[in-house]
Amino acid sequence: MNKTELITAVAEKAGLTKKDVEKAVNALLETVKEEVAAGKKVQLIGFGTFEARSRKARTGKNPRTGEALNIEAATVPAFKAGKAFKDVVK
Repeated sequence: MNKTELITAVAEKAGLTKKDVEKAVNALLETVKEEVAAGKKVQLIGFGTFEARSRKARTGKNPRTGEALNIEAATVPAFKAGKAFKDVVK
């Protein structure tokens, strides 16, 4: 399911226009991105938690040449599914 299909499905379930749902989905996604980028968690009970995680610098290996290379430390976005979400997927 892509974003357009998601908007259509939500509009049908909620009985709203696609335009209104698109605004709400875009606002939700922007807010999540802004909060995670600021180092905060976004926790949706029953769904999951979005957060930023730090990765330490480490040594990797070039798969073609086998040469060792340094991988810099980075901050990456992460999502951890909540229990209710995991139970539905089972």
